[in-house]
Amino acid sequence: MNINKNTKEFQNDSTNNVARGVFDEIAIEDGFKLLLYKNQLDVTKTIERDVNSKFIQFHFSVKGLSQFIFNQGAYTLEVKAEQSLLLYNPKRDLPIYLNINPDSWIVSLVITIEKFHSLFSTEANYISFLNSDNIDKKYYADGQISPSMAIVLNQLINYNLNSSIKGIYFKAKAYELLGLYFNTSEEADVEQCPFLVDEANVIKIKKAKNIIISRMAEPPTLQELADEIGLNLKKLKEGFKQIYGDSVFSFLLDYKMEVARKLLEVGTYNVSEVGLKVGYSTSSHFIAAFKKKYGTTPKKYVQSI
Repeated sequence: MNINKNTKEFQNDSTNNVARGVFDEIAIEDGFKLLLYKNQLDVTKTIERDVNSKFIQFHFSVKGLSQFIFNQGAYTLEVKAEQSLLLYNPKRDLPIYLNINPDSWIVSLVITIEKFHSLFSTEANYISFLNSDNIDKKYYADGQISPSMAIVLNQLINYNLNSSIKGIYFKAKAYELLGLYFNTSEEADVEQCPFLVDEANVIKIKKAKNIIISRMAEPPTLQELADEIGLNLKKLKEGFKQIYGDSVFSFLLDYKMEVARKLLEVGTYNVSEVGLKVGYSTSSHFIAAFKKKYGTTPKKYVQSI
């Protein structure tokens, strides 16, 4: 893993005080960064960082006192020791403008919405992470840092590692911190996390895929499929396209052709029998579909292997 680390150090103006403050920016993965702010000086220091609307921010005040400044000073939010702050606004950028008091430490995670959602859903590469009801809503939450989170935060701040293992260490700790932040009981409602897509609809779309696969020889119509999974036709079409990257029947056609290809390779069935198994009542229709997909007839394909 390639970790890009940008360290900025600032010194106190007083020549009698040799303590230093440190700002570390560590790229965990694409779209995921860890920021460490450690002010060991006797003066307040200001950190500025551009963050656009595609990112969600998690801030953890490990020690001391800090202030987040918004709208060019129009609003200030104070974050005390052992407090956390979550910020997200899809309608506008939220740059970090942070005043860090003397002897104060802050750890921040900045992660894209898509990357964040991928931690919760196996289908995250294909679906929007927010449902239509929440897509334009900003979100703010503060809370207390748990003892288990405090351990991880102090490990991040006070690391003493060989440079060869820093990358995997930071990655592991960043993910551990997110996991602890969202750790809830098994009975917790999924809606406690506002950034999850409507998982109920995702389950229904997956069910639709399983239905058409299991009945590929005689698949239901789109309306019948929508009725069976309990989703309206529009959401079925849009959802299936988002998750699987294709329309329902284009997906089914590709699946049928792949099944047919594998059956032909086995050699147990002739061309007509394979066509029937994947839903073609006539050999000519199957041959035409197979040739369109693979550029050759089923018979020639068998001969080639």
